Amino acid sequence: MSLRWTLASSEEAGALFPDERAATRHVGQGAYAGMEFLHVNARTIINTVPEESLMPFRHTINPYRGCSHACTYCFARPTHEYLGLGIGEEFERKIVVKVNAVERLRAELRSPKWGGDTIAMGTNTDPYQHAEGKYHLTRGLVDVLSGARNPFSILTKSTLILRDAAALAAAAGRTDVSVNFSVGTLDRDVWKLTEPGTPPPDRRIDALRRLTEAGLKCGVLVAPVLPGLSDSAQQLVEVVEACAAAGAVSIHGVALHLRGSVRAHYLDWLAGARPDLAALYRERFRAGAYQDQHERDRIDAVVREAAGRCAVTGRDAYRRATPVKITPSGQLSLL
Repeated sequence: MSLRWTLASSEEAGALFPDERAATRHVGQGAYAGMEFLHVNARTIINTVPEESLMPFRHTINPYRGCSHACTYCFARPTHEYLGLGIGEEFERKIVVKVNAVERLRAELRSPKWGGDTIAMGTNTDPYQHAEGKYHLTRGLVDVLSGARNPFSILTKSTLILRDAAALAAAAGRTDVSVNFSVGTLDRDVWKLTEPGTPPPDRRIDALRRLTEAGLKCGVLVAPVLPGLSDSAQQLVEVVEACAAAGAVSIHGVALHLRGSVRAHYLDWLAGARPDLAALYRERFRAGAYQDQHERDRIDAVVREAAGRCAVTGRDAYRRATPVKITPSGQLSLL
């Protein structure tokens, strides 16, 4: 099949050139039934964040595009539009797999142009999503980065990361490694409704505890906080307290934002799943993609104050979360 694969020729200049690549289609079997894997060979694997971004990292790696976690609000859904695929079920079921990711990383780290900067994984789709159990690309990337003593961070919602606990601990003995978990709620009903493909939140917190016991620095993003579903002060404090008890070194809250085509996708889903919240969302997002600054500040304050009471200190790999947009090549750009 033909897949429109948009590549960045010059990340710093933001120049994008379309490149038609042949994608080999593989139908999932057994545990992966109902999924399709589109194998592609990436021209490059280390992505460079635009210079104007205030993110605490300049480089990212995303071995997969699309995500079986099926989070209703996922801001990365539009990356499938750039490939000529849908942002709904196709985003969740048709996963682009950069099958040469490990080999490309090994080559790019050897380049005299590479300066050894921190590389962030999980900034677009989850590197430990379901496909990782089949392809082991993230594990390969971890091993290469560890061998090169190149610092890196990982953001995930998946307990599959425990499979690589020993490798991550070994890497942390050679270079700076940090792990961040996304835990937006402890409410299992909200979790099942909004993140149906992810492990339950309590299992993520247990994974955080086990990685902390293995000697890794783990932070938490209480993200995204969903109006009417997970945004009460009590709900937020419960998440913070549970994560702090598990050993989180940093905890930050992030309010839901709905940019571009994600807005229509999420609101259409909400109309079917929770029509009683439609009026609330019309009010919260009346000005566009973001809620009022007052609401964002409230969430930040509740999480920050609860973390302070739990004596959580330390620097998160993402500092305070900053709203971003995704470019066609899957890059992050500061809004």
